Order: sequence, then C-alpha cells, then structure tokens
Amino acid sequence: MSLNLDDKKAVVAEISAEVAKAQAIVVAEYRGIQVSAMTKLRAEARAKGVYLRVLKNTLARRAVADTAFADLANHMAGPLVYGISADPVAAAKVLADFAKTNDKIVVKAGSFDGKTLNAAEVVQLASIPSREELLSKLLYVMQAPVAGFARGLAALAEKKQGGAAPAEVAAEAPAEAA
Repeated sequence: MSLNLDDKKAVVAEISAEVAKAQAIVVAEYRGIQVSAMTKLRAEARAKGVYLRVLKNTLARRAVADTAFADLANHMAGPLVYGISADPVAAAKVLADFAKTNDKIVVKAGSFDGKTLNAAEVVQLASIPSREELLSKLLYVMQAPVAGFARGLAALAEKKQGGAAPAEVAAEAPAEAA
C-alpha cells in the first residue's frame, strides 16, 4: 500500500516523536516471518514498553536524521522492524530474545548512547539486566540489613521476655508459699 505525502509526513512525525524519547533503537530483519510470530513479537514489545514498527527505510532515515541515531541510517536496508525504547536495554532484549526462538528475526544493528552497535553488541546490550531488574536487586540489597536488624530486635525481645518469665515465676512462688 502506497502512502500519500501527508501520510508519509504523519509517519515521520510519529516516529520522530518516539525517537526523541528514545535511548536505544534496534533494527532487525524479519524476512519470511509468519503473521502469528510477528503478532507475538508485538505483544512482547508492548508489554516491555518498546515501540515496535515496520517502516519504510526512507521514512525511518528521515525520522532519525539530525538525532543521535543518525548513523543507524547506514544499516537501514531490507525489510526491517524497528524497536524503539526509552529503556536502554528493552528494545535490544525484546528483539534479541525473540531472535533466539525464531530464526526469521535477525538482529542487524542498533544505536545506544550515540554509538552505532553491530548485531553482536546488540546481543551484549540485551544481556544487561533491565532497569526494573536492577531496581529490584537494589531494593533487596537495601532491605536485607533492615530485615536482619528487625529479626535481631525480635529475637532480643523474645529472649528478654523468655528470661523475664522465669524470674516472675520465682518471685511469685515464694509469695504463694508464705
């Protein structure tokens, strides 16, 4: 389906808005993929907050022109799906993980922090834990000392209660005997 000029401008404006918010873009070839597999990929991307779209390469080149992702234009050839994310790892993780189970998706390149990445570097980027994973690990590390301190206080309180109970029994016993 051919787009008229107004539709092309609208697509470029939409993609430019996504690129402006992005920290990473990953491109992957999707030659010969089944519709059901592409639907599954889109659902995974949506769940991870990744903007995933099949675009005409000329429109994608226009959208990334004059941005930190401009060098990625050299890798825009063939049928490509574009993963754009504000999380620096999410787009790489979604496409690289999906490529492991579906040989029709082939990661071609990516761009992160103003640097163009080859396919191997995108896979390395995908292996980094996501922001949510890192935050949960940090929270666990921060909670561990507090939880240990709370358990120590509870054990100390229990020990004091246990130690006070025999003294109270001993004090009450002579009073009853007298």
